[in-house]
Amino acid sequence: MLAARYFVALTFLAAAPLAFASPFKSKIITSSALVITVPDDHFLKITNFSQEGGTDRGVVSVTLTGEDGGSANVLTATRIDLSTGSNSQNFPEIGNRVIIAGPAEVSVQPVTGATLFISYRKESNEGGGGVTPIPIFSPTPGGTPTPTATASPTTTP
Repeated sequence: MLAARYFVALTFLAAAPLAFASPFKSKIITSSALVITVPDDHFLKITNFSQEGGTDRGVVSVTLTGEDGGSANVLTATRIDLSTGSNSQNFPEIGNRVIIAGPAEVSVQPVTGATLFISYRKESNEGGGGVTPIPIFSPTPGGTPTPTATASPTTTP
C-alpha cells in the first residue's frame, strides 16, 4: 500500500514539468522557406539556428508589420560542417540567441546545398511573460521622525 502511494506521488511530480513546459518547436529547412508570424503582444525566442553544408549562410530575416515598419537580418546560422577545403570552418562557432517582439513576420529562406535547423518558442507577452514579481520590503519606517530638543544640565566652574 505504501509503495502504491509513493508511485502515485512520483507520477504527479514527474508529470508537472511536462504540463507547464513551454512548447518549443524545431524545423528542418531544405527546400521551402519557413515563415513565422508573431502577433502583437507576443514574442518569438530563437534558441538554436544551425547549418550543415552549403556555401552561403542561412539568415533569419525580420519584417516589422506594425506602424514602425522596416526589415533586417537578425541572426546567421552557426555552421556545424566539419568539411575540409575552401569551405572548411574552424569548429566550434558560437551560436547566438535572439528574441523578436511582435507584430512581426520572421522568415528563413533555404540555402542551396544546405540543411538548416531552427528551434524556437512563441509566447504571449501578457502577464510579464511568466516572470513572477518579487515584493521588496523597505527598512525605512513609515513615519517621519520629529526632532526634539532635550536640555542637559551643565556646570560652570
